[in-house]
Amino acid sequence: MILVSKCEVKKMDNHTPEQRRKNMQAIKSKNSKIELTLRKELWSRGLRYQKNVKTVFGRPDIVFKGKKVAVFCDGEFWHGYDWEHKKNNIQSRRDYWIPKIERNMARDREVTAKLESEGWTVLRFWEKEIKDDVEKCADRIEVVLGAIGPD
Repeated sequence: MILVSKCEVKKMDNHTPEQRRKNMQAIKSKNSKIELTLRKELWSRGLRYQKNVKTVFGRPDIVFKGKKVAVFCDGEFWHGYDWEHKKNNIQSRRDYWIPKIERNMARDREVTAKLESEGWTVLRFWEKEIKDDVEKCADRIEVVLGAIGPD
């Protein structure tokens, strides 16, 4: 960090572009910690599901195919949590990151709309929600599954 004034602190990226690229490539698109956390909670409750089903549009993280329930575990950065505030804090490669995250957000809306138009119930959980209270997230899934009735 660089001290700009007594009251202002500016963050610097201390990685080379190559180091940053490798870090970003290492981020998992499936079987992330939040997905594993939620899946473990659902499994412990006796709920059985499929994961990352290629035949379901948008490849949801968790799928209850018989009940047509699709669950997505969305990371805050990649999916634009509190975006209007957060995008102002992006300091490097703004011309890349802002359009990228906004495309991700638009794609999330498109995936949700298409699945819902096909009769699916779509549940999206922020990373923070899963980390803070995975039981509450699993409760919500159970309520939705129960409301749909048997397969």
